[in-house]
Amino acid sequence: MELFIQLTLTGLTNGAILALAALGFVLIYKASDVINFAQGEFLLVGGYVTYAMIGQFGLAWPIGMLITIAVSIGLGALVERFVLRPLIGEPIISVIMVTIGLSSLLRAIVSTIWGNTPKAFPSFIPSEPVKVFGATIGADRLWAIVIAIVMLGLFTFFFRRSKEGIAMRAVADDQQAALSMGISVKKIFAWAWSIAAISAAVGGALVANIVGVSQELSHFGLRVFPVVILGGLDSIPGAIIGGIIIGLLETYTGGYIGHGLNQVIPFAVLILILMVRPYGLFGQEIIERV
Repeated sequence: MELFIQLTLTGLTNGAILALAALGFVLIYKASDVINFAQGEFLLVGGYVTYAMIGQFGLAWPIGMLITIAVSIGLGALVERFVLRPLIGEPIISVIMVTIGLSSLLRAIVSTIWGNTPKAFPSFIPSEPVKVFGATIGADRLWAIVIAIVMLGLFTFFFRRSKEGIAMRAVADDQQAALSMGISVKKIFAWAWSIAAISAAVGGALVANIVGVSQELSHFGLRVFPVVILGGLDSIPGAIIGGIIIGLLETYTGGYIGHGLNQVIPFAVLILILMVRPYGLFGQEIIERV
C-alpha cells in the first residue's frame, strides 16, 4: 500500500507538470492550427533561465521566477512574430519543419550559453521527505502538484473570465467570425504563444527543481505528444486529464514492472488512441464532406 501511494503521488506530480506543458501545446494548436514541436525546448529554456536567475545571479526565487516568466513571454511573442507569422498561408508541412528547426535552434542556444554538463539546480522548493499515509515522498513533489494545480486554475480562469481569454476561445472556434467582431487574430496568436511559453517555463522550473537542470529537460517535452493525443489536440480539459493519466501510467509501469517499460508505455498509448479514437478522449470529431 505504501508503494502504491508513493507511486501515485509521483505520478500525479509528473502528470501535473505534463498537463502544464500540454496546455501550451493545445493553446497554440487551437488558436493557430500549428503543431509546436519545440514545446519541449520551451521547458528547457524555462529551466535554464530559472537556474541562471536563482543559481548564477543569486536573485530571490520570486524575482527569479518573474524574470523567467517575462523572458518566456518575450520568447513566445518573438517566435510568433518573426518565425510563424511569415508562414501564414504556407503548407502545414512547412510550418511543422520550422517548429522542428526552432527546437534545434533553442537547444543549440542553451548549449552555447550553459554547456551540456548537467547542473545542480538551486532548490527553491522544500525537498525534505514527508510521510503521506505511511509512504515517504519528497516535499518538492507535493509542492509541484500544488503549484501546477494553481497555475492550471489561473489559466482556466483566464480563458473563461478575461476579455483576452474569451477572445482566444473565439479565435479558436472561428477565425473569420472573430475577425468580423473586431478581434485581432495576430494579437491572439501572440497571446497563445506567450502563454504556451509561460506554462512550459513553469513546468521546466518544477522539473529542474526535482531532477536538476540538463538537456534532458527537452526530452520531458516529448512526452507531451502522448498527452495531447490522448486528451485531444484541441481540448484544454483533455490536456489536464491526459497529463494525469500518462503520468500515472508511467509511474505505475516503472514501479511495478520496470525494465524501462515506463518510457515505452506513453507512446504505446499514443498508437492505441490513434488507432481507436484519433481525435482523443475529449477532442472534437471533425467530419469533412467531399
